Amino acid sequence: MDFIAATEAYRAELLAHCYRMTGSLHDAEDLVQETMLRAWRSADTYDPSRASLRTWLHRIATNACLTALASRDRRSLPAGLSGASTVTDVGKLEVREDILWLEPFPDALLPASDPAAIVESRDSIRLAFIAALQYLPPRQRAVLILRDVLAMPAAETAELLETTVASVNSALQRARGQLAAATPSPDGLTEPRDAEERDLLGRYMAAMAALDLEALKRTLREDALLQMPPFPAWFSGRDAITAFMATVFARGGAFRCVPTQANGQPAIGLYRQRADGAYRFLHVQVFTLDAHGIARIDGFHDKRLPAPFGLPAELLP
Repeated sequence: MDFIAATEAYRAELLAHCYRMTGSLHDAEDLVQETMLRAWRSADTYDPSRASLRTWLHRIATNACLTALASRDRRSLPAGLSGASTVTDVGKLEVREDILWLEPFPDALLPASDPAAIVESRDSIRLAFIAALQYLPPRQRAVLILRDVLAMPAAETAELLETTVASVNSALQRARGQLAAATPSPDGLTEPRDAEERDLLGRYMAAMAALDLEALKRTLREDALLQMPPFPAWFSGRDAITAFMATVFARGGAFRCVPTQANGQPAIGLYRQRADGAYRFLHVQVFTLDAHGIARIDGFHDKRLPAPFGLPAELLP
């Protein structure tokens, strides 16, 4: 067996697994590298009669994640930390780089598989689900991901985590209960069909490019939410978001949008024009859509994001 080639075939799946565990794309990349290095160093101890290569690699990756999480706080989004902001002036918002913020995950890095598995994978990587996972203790998080996302049998999960089947079943039951309590209610949210989604995003991007507040407002649900880590402030409701965007537009500079996909959801790379005319990357916006409009916008201000999303750092005029 070509050991390196065989393990590399699982890299994308391991990356998604480590992302679900940590809520961070960049931490996940580091942990997958650590997993591959540990696997290579332990290649002579791997016994295919005891576990599949996939299970063996997930054991290494899960243990690496658990070790990393033992000394870190959970990753958060602004709406999980405080009430909605009443200050809508962008110039008055503070930046909190000291908080561990949740990060987005590019769809292009999801493991390639059959269509049914892709749908399941994307459902289990949506931002609301990843954010809810962060409320679970790390070992409960691992059990839930291994059992409910990766569909590992209880006995295999118990062996992977070096515990008993009874402990796995108990942890899974507690994890499901806590996840249900932490996951926001969908409130009847129904995703639009593809054509409706393209039209809605097209109108949003056109409104941003035209700096048209009224057109932007018409794309939002009345109860829409906007949050943009590392700003801890977040805005609830169409009127509050529009008031905030009015102060953004007033600062000058045109915008351009480049469509992409993140966390199984539609997304854009947003760019703002500089004095020299070029457009510099500002952030990635991830959208939660309803048949009646945009329900939620998660904007991630992180200068490291263009590369993994395949986005340019800047656009020419």
